Amino acid sequence: MTAFTTASAWADTSSETLPDDPLRPDEHCDLAIVGGGILGLCSGLHAARQGLAVRIVDAARIADRASGLNGGQVIAGFKYDPDWLIEHFGDKRGSALVSFGASTPDAVFGLIERERLNVPRQAKGWIQAAHSETALKAAEDRAAQWIARGVPAKILSADDVTQMTGAQGYLGGWLDPRGGAIQPFAYTRELARIAVAAGVRIAENTRISRLRRENSSWALATADGKTLHAKSVIVATNAYADGLIPGLARTLLPLHSFQIATEPLPYEVLANILPGGQVVSDSRRIVTYYRRGPDNRMLLGGRGSMAEPTSPKAWAHLEHALKRLYPALNDVKIEKRWYGRVAVTLDYLPHVHEPERGLMVAAGCQGRGVGLMTALAPRLVDYLASRDPECIPLPITPIKPIPFHTFRNIGIGAAIAWYRLIDMLER
Repeated sequence: MTAFTTASAWADTSSETLPDDPLRPDEHCDLAIVGGGILGLCSGLHAARQGLAVRIVDAARIADRASGLNGGQVIAGFKYDPDWLIEHFGDKRGSALVSFGASTPDAVFGLIERERLNVPRQAKGWIQAAHSETALKAAEDRAAQWIARGVPAKILSADDVTQMTGAQGYLGGWLDPRGGAIQPFAYTRELARIAVAAGVRIAENTRISRLRRENSSWALATADGKTLHAKSVIVATNAYADGLIPGLARTLLPLHSFQIATEPLPYEVLANILPGGQVVSDSRRIVTYYRRGPDNRMLLGGRGSMAEPTSPKAWAHLEHALKRLYPALNDVKIEKRWYGRVAVTLDYLPHVHEPERGLMVAAGCQGRGVGLMTALAPRLVDYLASRDPECIPLPITPIKPIPFHTFRNIGIGAAIAWYRLIDMLER
């Protein structure tokens, strides 16, 4: 029997190969970064341009995990609305978070333009489509809060959403013009390319198995006996957190984000699907997100099973959602199926930790990792250099493992299955 494989819509558009730069038995650097995703690469780039010697170590190949496999949506803000952030964190911290969240799309698109990165992108806006009256009221409130802060957002009627997306079944929503989409695999590989050009040294397929304090520096060791000595460390593994930092993995709930891509669609079929080039996330319990992809494909994603997929049936819920939204695609072939691991936190906010002086951790993207991690990275580096807490908009919190973490994962798996059933019944 042929082994089951997955393939994303992105990998066949990769950029040039990175130079092979394996870790030597005994190395020294100013900043060691564990994890070569968007956070790690942007941190390394910023640090190198500040004159630091930087080493990035990744357990896999650059862009082979979530940073290169995600849906590429660039969304401003956090899961929470501006008014909530100010009420919850107070005027000073809350306002800083609102401003930071508002800046994240500019961080991405500005970096691409400034550095002339070879990254396909569309900065045409993000639509949050509402499938219920409750969700519509929440969308209208969210849009109104951003409009009050000078963002030219637009509240959308049901007809507006139908015209802008071509999808069926929505009651309305809102358009955030700051959002958009990138090709995430190309973005991550291009970040690695310019980081290397700035002097960052990247070791792929190298797992750090132990991290320990050595007087005023840190020692990062591999299973085969190599050691990297660094003055400071950033752990940027997000959903791939393991036992390197005690308790970190148990602060996160790892989930799988599944995606599908259709075969290339003829113009007459694609013409009425997202004609303005926006990207969409909806309001269902298990969020569905979609966009146009490369080669005139339609891409759609959402939460998958907690287990690793073993057959194409694992993506059946996404194919059902695609047909529900676009009946004209009922007979279209699904050519690509893939998935990546993502992490959420219990409070649906990113977490920043400093377990010890000179050791920084950031994790928990809640579906906004492209913009969030691009914008947060230089702030982590600046904080390590200055010790100024104003550098980081998010509070630096202690690591607090989630009680009954294993049982919560089991419960989340059951909840996903239940919510997906309800979503399928709510046509």
